[in-house]
Amino acid sequence: QVQLVESGGGLVQPGGSLRLSCAASGNNFRIYDMGWYLQAPGKQRELVAAITSGGSTNYADPVKGRFTISRDNAKNTVYLQMNSLKPEYTAVYYCNADVWVPGTVRRWTAWGQGTQVTVSS
Repeated sequence: QVQLVESGGGLVQPGGSLRLSCAASGNNFRIYDMGWYLQAPGKQRELVAAITSGGSTNYADPVKGRFTISRDNAKNTVYLQMNSLKPEYTAVYYCNADVWVPGTVRRWTAWGQGTQVTVSS
């Protein structure tokens, strides 16, 4: 069983910064693509940024130039540096990861429990 645990959320003023972390733990697994999603109240979950195991990145247009996704493969951890935050970025942020367990046939997607980010003065 692989678990993802996010941390780093909280309350920040407009224009401020936060750094989210998401660590994968478990036994005998391999992580491929990882990503961050956000879900605002009453809305669907949507992609913020994604990163491959090789470090290639992809961002949603609204966060380009503001957010940076990175990862530490040795620690099975993905990060999201969020700068110049706006109130509209208030949401629960989730990380996910494509996981493969040796001896099984298919990859599957693991999700974290989410961390709240509130941008408000």
